[in-house]
Amino acid sequence: MSDLPSPPTAQVSPIDDHYDELLASIRVHFGKRTKDKPSLFTTRTPALYQVFLDEVPAELRQFNICSACRHFVNRYGGLVVVDSDGKARPALWDPETAPEPYTSAIRALAKAVAEAPIDGVFLTDEKVWGTPRTGDWEHLAVTPSTDLLHKPTVIKTNPQLMAEKRHDHETLLRGLEAFSLDVVKQAHKLLSTESLYRSEAVLGVAKWLLDLHETRRAAKNPRARDNLTWLAVARAPAGFCHVRSSMIGTLLEDLAAGMSFAEVKSRFAAKMHPLQYQRPQAAPSAGNLARAEKIVESLKSAGAMERRFARLGDIETLWVPKDPSPRGQKAGVFDHLKPAAKLAVDLDVPPVTMTWEKFARTVLPEAENIEYFVPEANQSYTAMVTAKHADAPPLLQWDFEDRRNRVSSYVYVNGSPPARWNLKPSVYHPVTAISLLPWMWNPQKVLTHHGAGVVFVLKDARDREYKQGAGFFPSYLRSEYHEIRATMEAYAKDAVVEGKETAEACGLSLTKGSTWNASFRVTSKGGMRVVYKLDRWD
Repeated sequence: MSDLPSPPTAQVSPIDDHYDELLASIRVHFGKRTKDKPSLFTTRTPALYQVFLDEVPAELRQFNICSACRHFVNRYGGLVVVDSDGKARPALWDPETAPEPYTSAIRALAKAVAEAPIDGVFLTDEKVWGTPRTGDWEHLAVTPSTDLLHKPTVIKTNPQLMAEKRHDHETLLRGLEAFSLDVVKQAHKLLSTESLYRSEAVLGVAKWLLDLHETRRAAKNPRARDNLTWLAVARAPAGFCHVRSSMIGTLLEDLAAGMSFAEVKSRFAAKMHPLQYQRPQAAPSAGNLARAEKIVESLKSAGAMERRFARLGDIETLWVPKDPSPRGQKAGVFDHLKPAAKLAVDLDVPPVTMTWEKFARTVLPEAENIEYFVPEANQSYTAMVTAKHADAPPLLQWDFEDRRNRVSSYVYVNGSPPARWNLKPSVYHPVTAISLLPWMWNPQKVLTHHGAGVVFVLKDARDREYKQGAGFFPSYLRSEYHEIRATMEAYAKDAVVEGKETAEACGLSLTKGSTWNASFRVTSKGGMRVVYKLDRWD
C-alpha cells in the first residue's frame, strides 16, 4: 500500500484488494521455499516493481505506488533458490497462493524471475528485509530465518564477499572447462588409493570437483548446469573454486599432459613437500606487510600469534595412564604406608603387529600403562603449542567459536633424533597421554584435508634444541589470513614459542598414509604386559 501523501478520498481502495492476504501469502511462501535452502541467489532481472505495477488492475495501481514496496521488490524480488536438479525457483512469488486481484501481478513477477539467469550469491546480515510498516501502512516485507543470514567478516563486508563469489564462479568455470571429467576421475582415483604423497590434503577438493562434474553432466539443459555451478560456488569451502591455481590443478595438468605415473608421483611429492606446500617462497612485500597490519588490527588478533608450548591440560586425550590415586578421594590414615608395587608379568608371546585403529579399539580400553620403545633412528617427534593468552581470538582453522581449540603441532622434515627431544634411545619411555592431532578433536568438524594422525605424548619429552619458529604454519590459518600468508610465514619463522622447559605435550606423531614401525609395551588390567607393533593407521 502507498505511504506517499494522497488526498483523503484516495486513502481507501475502491474495492477490497485483499492486500493483507497478499502480504501473508508472500511471507508463508518465502518461509516454505527457503526451508532447508540456506543459499539464495540474485538474478539479472528487469525493473521488477514496474513489472508488478503493470499487471495490477488499473483501479488499484495508484494505491500500490509505494517507495517502501518498490525498494523491497527491486532489492529482494529477484532472489531464487536452486533445487538439486538445477531448477531455479523464485523465493518470494507464488501465483498459486496469491489472492485476487494480485494474482496476475505475482504471476508476472514469478515468470520474470524464473526466466532470468543467476548472476550472484546473495549474502546479507539484515534481520528484516523490507519495511513492514510506516505509520498506518503495511508494506511488502519478510523476516528471514537465521540460516539465511550471513555474518560479514571483520575485514570484508558482505558486498565484498558477494563480489568474491562472482569471481569464484568465473574461476571455477575456467577450471571445469580446462579439465575434463575423465581427467578428474583419474586424479580422484590416484588420490583415493593414497599412492601420492600427502594425498589427503587434496582428496577433498578432488571429490568435490568430481561430484560437480557429474552433477553438471546430468543437468537437463545449460541453464540448469549453470545454476548447479552457482550452487556449488555458494557451498564451496575456501579455495575450492580456484582449481587451476591450486595443488589439484597442478595434478590435473600433469595427468592431462599424459605424464607417466612415476613422473606424476614425483612432481606431486615435490610440490607437497612440507617446505613447499602452501608456504610462500619469497619475503613479504611492503604492500603485503601493510595489509597484514590492517587485517590483524581489524581482527584484534595480535595476541593470538603469541604462542607457548602446550601442557597436558591444554590437549584433548584419548587415553591417559590409570591414576592410582583417584581425584577427590579422601586421604586415609595409612596413605603414607605404600603397598608393595604390583609387578607386571610379561606374557611369553612374540610382539603383536596391528593397525592403530585395531589398537585403539581393542587394546586401549584395557590398558593401564603404555611405554614406547625409542629407536636410535630419527622419528617424527612432535611438539604441541597453543595460544599464550587464554582470551586470544581464533587463529587456526579448527578453532571454532562454539568449541575453542588453539592447539597446533609441528614436526621436523625427515624426522629428528631422540636426543633432541630429551629421550634416551633403545629403552622404553612412559606414555603420559594419547591424543589425535588437534584438527581431529571436534568429531563434528574434522578437517580431513590436514590428514589424520595420533600423538603418543612421552614423559619428559621436550624440544631441547628449539630456538624459534614453528608457532603455526600458513596452511593452518583461517581464511581471513589467506591473502597475507607471506607476512604470517615471515612472522612465524622469527617468533619464539614460550615455555620450552615446561612443555608437557611432546612425543611421537604417527600419521595416516605412511608405514609405521612403532613398538609399545602395554600393561593391561591384571598386570599382563604385551608388546604391540603398530604398522599403519588402518
